Amino acid sequence: MFEKVLNKFLSLYVLLRHGRVPVELKYFYRDTYRCQLQQLKYFTKDYIFRKKYKVVSFNGEFAPELQFALPFAYWHFKNGTLKRTRSSKYTSDLYFFSPEHEEVFDTRTNEGNYNFELPRILYSHNYDMAKWEPVPLKDKYRNDIYVYNKPILIIANRYNMEWDGPPISFFSIETLDHIISQLKATYTIIYNRPRPQNITMDNSDVYDMDEFEWLEREHPEVILMEDLFKENKAGARNFNHLQLMVYANASHFLSIHGGTATLASYFGGINLILSKKGPEHHFDCYHKLYPQFSGAEILHAKNDEQLMDYVERYFVVAEPTDA
Repeated sequence: MFEKVLNKFLSLYVLLRHGRVPVELKYFYRDTYRCQLQQLKYFTKDYIFRKKYKVVSFNGEFAPELQFALPFAYWHFKNGTLKRTRSSKYTSDLYFFSPEHEEVFDTRTNEGNYNFELPRILYSHNYDMAKWEPVPLKDKYRNDIYVYNKPILIIANRYNMEWDGPPISFFSIETLDHIISQLKATYTIIYNRPRPQNITMDNSDVYDMDEFEWLEREHPEVILMEDLFKENKAGARNFNHLQLMVYANASHFLSIHGGTATLASYFGGINLILSKKGPEHHFDCYHKLYPQFSGAEILHAKNDEQLMDYVERYFVVAEPTDA
């Protein structure tokens, strides 16, 4: 009952203050205010008593976990108030700082995104967040194993159901061919599109592009992340652990919106994100939120033409250096 009244009050507030916002986006504004109000009840625990009490539990999608749950947990760790963390399979290496981490969820759910115990959920008009500290994944997982003669370029692709329909934002085979042909002389290109068996799935279906066999045939210089996992020189505990180690040695990324782009933004350097549609555009997430993960330079391409333009301007012309 209280939640219904609170939501009605916040909805009215949003209507009065942000009346021109499209109707389908107004509840993100409301949820931002709800998250801010929720944190007020922990003021004395977080800033006065500061004992280990906080249990951060999250079973939503990969992107909001990286965007909000993981930095929230890390803030509590740094604050001395983190007791333990709970999340999905294959996440222990993300929460390496946690005093006790449990992998308790077999699948990720959309309902799990609406965890109002976090400083933010999904999208927001205000990313000036307290209780939010980016996790130093690059410093933690940098290694001398995945090192090559040329700087690493990660192409992190996805080909999933989007908004209950077919894929919209992805690197097609034609696009991959154009990019790889331009860049393979300059970079060691590592291609990454995780198979369903290697990650914790959410409610989005993963489709087959048939690009792996094509890459091996047309561009054998390209290294497949899944081949690195099969070889497993570094003894990775799972595919997520391997990704962290390989990404930590790179500073050039091409990625797709969602968890793919969020993870790539944690490792500094430059991350070119292809996102053709989504609430991220309205909320300008790629310029307001994503640079906060590591200080990376974030480029947002809204279509294939803009993607190619950015590739030529920032990846071909510039002399690459690893950070």
